[in-house]
Amino acid sequence: MRFLHLGTPAVQGSMKVSKPFEIHLEYQQRMMGWLLFTDLDQVSHKHAMQLGLGAASLTKFCYQHLKMRTIAIELNPQVITTCRQWFNLPKDNDKLQVVLGDAAEIASDDQWRGKIDALQVDLYDQDAARPVIDSEDFYRDCRNLLTHEGCMAVNLFGQASNYDESLKKITTAFGKDAVWAFKPTPAGNAIVLALRTPRVFDTNTLQAQAQTIQTRWPLPAKKWLKTLAPISRAMTLDRSSLS
Repeated sequence: MRFLHLGTPAVQGSMKVSKPFEIHLEYQQRMMGWLLFTDLDQVSHKHAMQLGLGAASLTKFCYQHLKMRTIAIELNPQVITTCRQWFNLPKDNDKLQVVLGDAAEIASDDQWRGKIDALQVDLYDQDAARPVIDSEDFYRDCRNLLTHEGCMAVNLFGQASNYDESLKKITTAFGKDAVWAFKPTPAGNAIVLALRTPRVFDTNTLQAQAQTIQTRWPLPAKKWLKTLAPISRAMTLDRSSLS
């Protein structure tokens, strides 16, 4: 294993040296949950964007395994250099681009509006105490980046973070019928998926989709369905438990 730190004990990412293009952390695997809601036969023609590079696990997977056009935005130039030297991040080419820049500025840039099919948001500083960008306006900008059937996956984590407040901002920006959430991982990472356009999925369809994902790529998609639910259903269950 190889771990990325930004001068603190907090782990910013990791890589299994023998399988550098696979995702082994559970929360990052769940950030691929948008695959449940997309046309799998068209994935290689779609466009992925990561806000926050980390150890480049998501970027490498979208580029190498899914064959997607992939762009990653990273604020720290040392992270980009380190990923290229130690975490098998390929050089930029016609389908892969790593951009030194601010995620909030990119999210509000009209050049990307309506062009991203899979947006993965994982924004933390060296202490990883809370998301560094977590406003309703930011999530509205993220929604505007997405294509009609696009999906955002965001990692909510940190001892100083407030999951309920973050979730409220996301649901305000996207609408409660467009938001799904995983139960937190044992490490405390809560992954939220938000669709640009609300859609209804039945259990059988999702199970078949998960089976196809797991057959094609090294992702435990069938396990996802055990911990993933629409926010609207979770809110209904919460109210029932209180009555």
